[in-house]
Amino acid sequence: MTSKSLRAHIKRIGLQAGTLGHFSSSKANAKIDVSLVDYSPGAFVEKKDASIKDCLACLNNPSITWVNICGIHDPHMIEEVGKKFGLHPLMLEDIMSLGQRSKLDDYKETLYIVARMLTYDSKKEVASDEQVSLILGKNYVITFLESNSPIFNPIRERLKQADSRIRQRGADYLYYALIDCLVDNYFVILEKVDGKLEHLEGELFDHPGVETLQTIHQIKREITFLRKSIWPMREVISNFRRIDSPLVQDSTKLYVQDVYDHTIQAIDTIESFRDLTSGMLEIYISNISQRMNEIMKVLTIMATLFVPLTFIASIYGMNFEHIPGLHWEWGYFSVMGFMLILSIGMLAYFRRKGWI
Repeated sequence: MTSKSLRAHIKRIGLQAGTLGHFSSSKANAKIDVSLVDYSPGAFVEKKDASIKDCLACLNNPSITWVNICGIHDPHMIEEVGKKFGLHPLMLEDIMSLGQRSKLDDYKETLYIVARMLTYDSKKEVASDEQVSLILGKNYVITFLESNSPIFNPIRERLKQADSRIRQRGADYLYYALIDCLVDNYFVILEKVDGKLEHLEGELFDHPGVETLQTIHQIKREITFLRKSIWPMREVISNFRRIDSPLVQDSTKLYVQDVYDHTIQAIDTIESFRDLTSGMLEIYISNISQRMNEIMKVLTIMATLFVPLTFIASIYGMNFEHIPGLHWEWGYFSVMGFMLILSIGMLAYFRRKGWI
């Protein structure tokens, strides 16, 4: 994400503020999905593959309108949406500038939040993130996603229920519900990381190897990535719950406080993961050192045993004619027996001392 953000900033060098970004040709022809949800306490209308004209027509109604746009690679499309809804040019620039840090901007007539949406690739077993832009107007909410993600499907299902709380409240409550959905999804990703840590912990004590060390470093990088994605949301939601704007009712701010608590809980979980991986790295190094000490201990004992034996063998291996016991019939067996008794005695002494 960092390199992508840096490349985006480099491409904007010298451009006028509010200039929309340009994407590679690989995304130029990709389809942009626009879905429309218009609801009130007694009515619910959902339209997929909606046009901007359909979305504008709903704004004249007293109902709440939610426009969800999946795909932000077409600057002309984003510019058209900005003109029709009266969005600030700086807001449009931020929508198309990928790799943004989570933030909240108050444009008086609209509120704009940039958030990070986390996803998990089960095949690669790695987490990634996408940028989500959420705009709150008087009676509408607009969301921009990089790709067609099902993350907001639970909100759609709640909107279909006539007796749901979200149908009885204003656009600010829908805005809160979408943010809450993003934060709740963080715990799904954190659960995946927790499972990997549990598996790694078992491997660490059973049979640690070079692959274990590589996995530890991989998880540490992943946790750092998650921390960078989630930590700024604490400031965003804190500002959102204290914001003085006619677009946000005081009753909604009470629910935002709950989202803030969930964000703190997610951050605390990440911090505990960081401490756990640091402890695992220390345990791995300690295990390797312990194994090395055991190996050195065995080698030292073997070397110590053979020192006196080598000394005796070297004496009787000297090229002299007159050596005591050299021509004795039982000399060889006596020396070998003495060497055996000496070895056994040294082993008994080592065991008595607790060295083996």
